[in-house]
Amino acid sequence: MATVIVNDKPVEIGADKINLVQAAERAGVLIPHYCWHPSLSVVASCRMCLVEVGEKKPDGSVAMQPRVVPACQTPAKDGTIVVTNSPKAKAAQAQTLEGLLLNHPLDCPVCDKAGECTLQDFSWKFGHAESRMIDDKFAPPNKDHIGEHITLFTDRCIKCSRCVRFTREISGTAELEFVHRGEHEEIDIFPGHPCNNKLAGNVVDLCPVGALGNKDFLYKQRVWYLKSHDSVCPDCSTGCSIHVDANKNIVYRLRPRENPQAQGWYMCDDGRFGFHYINSEHRFLRPFRRDKPGGSPQPAPWEAVLPELRQKLKDAVKQDGSSVVGVLSPFLTCEEAYLLAKYFKGLSGEVRLALGPVPVVGEDDVYPKDRKGKAVPLPEAKFVIHAEKCPNRKGVEEVLRHFQGEAVAFDEVLRWVDAGRVKALYLSGGYPPRPNGWIGDDAAKSLEKVPLLVVHDLLASPASERAHYVIPAASFAEKDGVFVNQAQLAQEIQRAIRPPGEVRTDGQVFLDLMERRGLVHAPTIRKELAKEVPYFASLAGEPGEHGLKLNGAAGK
Repeated sequence: MATVIVNDKPVEIGADKINLVQAAERAGVLIPHYCWHPSLSVVASCRMCLVEVGEKKPDGSVAMQPRVVPACQTPAKDGTIVVTNSPKAKAAQAQTLEGLLLNHPLDCPVCDKAGECTLQDFSWKFGHAESRMIDDKFAPPNKDHIGEHITLFTDRCIKCSRCVRFTREISGTAELEFVHRGEHEEIDIFPGHPCNNKLAGNVVDLCPVGALGNKDFLYKQRVWYLKSHDSVCPDCSTGCSIHVDANKNIVYRLRPRENPQAQGWYMCDDGRFGFHYINSEHRFLRPFRRDKPGGSPQPAPWEAVLPELRQKLKDAVKQDGSSVVGVLSPFLTCEEAYLLAKYFKGLSGEVRLALGPVPVVGEDDVYPKDRKGKAVPLPEAKFVIHAEKCPNRKGVEEVLRHFQGEAVAFDEVLRWVDAGRVKALYLSGGYPPRPNGWIGDDAAKSLEKVPLLVVHDLLASPASERAHYVIPAASFAEKDGVFVNQAQLAQEIQRAIRPPGEVRTDGQVFLDLMERRGLVHAPTIRKELAKEVPYFASLAGEPGEHGLKLNGAAGK
């Protein structure tokens, strides 16, 4: 077994091809670095990871190299000796930091990166307490033109080239470059080509200092006030693992969370900047009902709406169970879909269940691309934005297959409506706003034929305008549960904020309709789901940080 010795501590690396930064990490030792990133090519430009390196000979003797070397560029192999805490290594790291800080403005109090900046952290841990710089600092102007969502504070840049390599190696669009030389070297865009590709926001995350800023988040919050929660992006079926950063029940930003089973290190800008509907003032904040046909919806208390709705659904089932339809949205969690299906099938086995509209926009968007926007042919894409714009179609379909025997499409429900075969329709939504909406006017107009239409959604739509009851929904950031992405990876979402107004989580509404006592608890419901639906059997335990692949017989 190949072994590397880090600060006198042996670390087994096996057959893994890793560098000394990664080997030291396995030993619990941090080698400071800026330019290196596991998903990008190695350039060893920042020189922050300088360490002493040697080799242990077969006879037990040790031969150390006379000079410090960059750990990111040095492969780990059997017998390698790494020393990160010697006077020589410490002096090299401190001198590197002093050089990087020569022209840095030291404007931490106003920098958005303050609190999560490795330049701050490494300066404190590995640098000098004072700078010897007495001359005027070189302060080039900032660049607001870098991209629609990106601004550049040029004087903070340490020229690590992470952003440049990202646009060349991951997105492939290559908008960013270095201009000028020496002390005057700067990041800029190719003239007339701003960094507006669909992965552009990732350069802000990659920047180890405060040079690249997110215009959407700039100056809105200090990061130490934010509470971060692990979740999953609901914008498409890729199911990117993310952090939801919120404070005082307001979501301020989404950030990618590394997950080798999902999307790797990154997320697309559609998901990153598409969360503002959560904080929208136009959301439904309480239940509504129409007392008479054509009348305007009036707010009503939960204590009146739920018993009334429950009784009307029971009455409709007594008349004809097959005329009652429950539509399960692909934005529901697996636990919520299970509760809603369980409720309707508990009313009568004749009640029909169907899958809500599945939004699909264009084709899968594959990266890296070339300058003409065509995907570069590689054995494996580095990032895919899926055309299917919902997070949990797979999971909801498996619930439907178990309870209904098949996953009936929403178009079939509309045909049932047009044929006069639907007397009561419960339409769960939770869809974020999109240019064409999740249901068109023509489809919604046909819903006018349904004597009892219940719409459970976040925002107004053509369907809610015709509903007899409007139930407010909770967004993905306001509830717990599991989403299953297109690759059958089950990942957990965690509540980051409380639902606004009088909104109850979807699972709580379904529990209340079932007249089950208590508050909804996703892990408990998940165990019920795992026990009853074979596809989800492996979810009886915790999905884990990186999720859990579901390989049930039905999931093909």
